[in-house]
Order: sequence, then structure tokens, then C-alpha cells
Amino acid sequence: MPLPQNISVRYTEDEAGYISVRPVVRQSFQLAELADMVVSVAGKNAGRVAQIFRAGTVVYNGYRYWWQGFSAQHDEISALLAPFPEDDASRPFRPDEVTAVILEIGGGTQRTALELTREEADRGHLFRRRSPWDCLLEFARASQPHYESYSYAQRGDLYRASLSFDAGSQLLRELLEAAPRSLRARLAALKPPTALIFLCPRARGERLPLGVPKA
Repeated sequence: MPLPQNISVRYTEDEAGYISVRPVVRQSFQLAELADMVVSVAGKNAGRVAQIFRAGTVVYNGYRYWWQGFSAQHDEISALLAPFPEDDASRPFRPDEVTAVILEIGGGTQRTALELTREEADRGHLFRRRSPWDCLLEFARASQPHYESYSYAQRGDLYRASLSFDAGSQLLRELLEAAPRSLRARLAALKPPTALIFLCPRARGERLPLGVPKA
């Protein structure tokens, strides 16, 4: 049986396992649109994507989606996933293309992360000319982050730069000095970052499936 090309999908806000009293929305998704959302969660993994299609449910951007599950052959899933990007370690790091930076603190089970977008970090303290974004990009240019992977959830390439304790402490001080009050409150609770992860979107642009609420 061929894969369905249109899938009736229902979704509502996810309440972490509790019975939701939120309204349920019904939407017809094209197969490519559903695949786009599932890949954002599962990555370009044919086995995992097939499992989610069969289960008929996924949580994405704070919403739970469900549909009548369907089975798919491996070659059908492979053909469906073929247009999605692959990791490409040959892509050079270009600081001017960065749209977000993830501050990684600690490691293992103690790892936490704070994501700063260019929009929120490019606003500086009233009496200082440097913004937090300036501090992050200056560090990026000096450290030359290495390629890590392509993120299907964030639709871009990730580049990582590790920091020593001293370097992380210095960067955090600079961010606090440059940050406006609203951002400083978030940064003040952090320990020195152990790594920075820079997001550079691919030229294909960001596309959300029709009917998928933005986070």
C-alpha cells in the first residue's frame, strides 16, 4: 500500500502526560509536511521516523500531534528523507551568519544550556557600546569553533568551541557587564560556560509545516 499523501492530524498543547483540557485543532497535513515535523524531532533516521509514523503521535514545539498510524517500507522512508540536509563538516564557520548561541554549562547529567538569539543578545547596556552579541562573536572569531553537526530541530549547522574555566569566567563577566537588565537577570544565575555552540542556518531557509504553531 503506498504512503498516504494527506494525513488528518489533530493537535493540542502538550501537558507533560496530564489529561489536557486545551482545545483540539484538526488539520490536514501533506506527507512531506508531516515528515518535516517528525524529522525535526527524530533526525534523519529512517527507522525512528517509520516508528513515529506507525505510532501516530509526536510532541513538537510544546504541542502533541496524533493521527491514524501507518506503516512504511524502508525504501519509501529513505526516498522521503532524501531531500533533507546532511552533516557537512566542509562548511566553513562564518561568524556573520550566526543567528543563535547556546551557552553550555557543566557536562553529563549535570549539563544545562541557555540559548541566546541574535535578536535578544544584540541589545546592550545603556551606558556601554558593546552588546552581549558583540562579546560572543568576538570570542567566536578568536576561537574558530569546529563543526559539530546539522540540527534538524534548529534547521542549521552547529559549531562548537570549548572553554577553559578561566575563559568561561571571563566571558561570563563580559556578558554581564554588557547585558541590559532583562538579560542580566538570566545570565547572573549561570556558572561559567564550558562550551559555546553557534547556530548557522542553511540557505534553504526555515520552513514549518502548514498548521504547525510556532513555539
